[in-house]
Amino acid sequence: MTAVSRWVYLVRLMNARPILSSSPLERGSGISLYRQIQHKLMDQIRSGAFKPSEPLPSVEEIANRYGVSLMTARQAVRSLCDLGVIYSQQGKGTFITRTKVEKNFRRVLSFSEEMKMRGSTPESRVLSLRLCAPSREVRKALELNGGEKIYALHRLRKADGIPMGVERSWLPALACPDLPRVFEANASLYRTLGEHYGIQLHSASEVVEVGKATAEEARLLRIKPRSPVFLFTRTSFLENGKPTEYVKSTFRGDRYQFVNRLTRLNAVLPGASGEL
Repeated sequence: MTAVSRWVYLVRLMNARPILSSSPLERGSGISLYRQIQHKLMDQIRSGAFKPSEPLPSVEEIANRYGVSLMTARQAVRSLCDLGVIYSQQGKGTFITRTKVEKNFRRVLSFSEEMKMRGSTPESRVLSLRLCAPSREVRKALELNGGEKIYALHRLRKADGIPMGVERSWLPALACPDLPRVFEANASLYRTLGEHYGIQLHSASEVVEVGKATAEEARLLRIKPRSPVFLFTRTSFLENGKPTEYVKSTFRGDRYQFVNRLTRLNAVLPGASGEL
């Protein structure tokens, strides 16, 4: 390889891969070395130097660049994984996560519809779908008569291959009598309800709480047990006000954010001075 071709090769390599920050670590600062590396990597991710879905430099590269042990470099990478900033795929490497998904509270959307609107590829794994008697909570939410049965659908929801949430849905069996036969694992439930049963959900009431992941949820979502999660409880209604779907979901706290866009009325309320 000639000197010119070697230079071209190195330029291409540098352009193809993210470059680590050149600023040295402060070894007498009292801040642990792995934490300093974490901060440097985080700054580069926030600045856009490392792009979403782009591979992070290897542990070996990080260790060599900052002159630390492999154990210290691994600790820095693991801390970013715990924060949800990066994610690891076995045999492939560690990658930068996308920015958090904004939850839309203004429209009744399925998970699949929300993810597609944001340019992500939704995926679902059906954990169970069965006909059963409703619990007292479900019977009350769906306003069922005594003896009515429901379909209980338990799914793991993913976006771009990353586990996002665990969802349990309950629907009146009378409204969708052969649901296990017509529902496909990766299909949108709302689309199935519309196409096969003429069910169009018109409105919904949703409550959001903060909780901690159970051991089972943590296993499915690939997070640590008792990690912060969002807990959603939603009842969806037909246009005539009849409740037709009851859902309880657990979504990763490191993957979602909630944004409310508020508008202030120009009119001053009666009795108010108009000043703070």
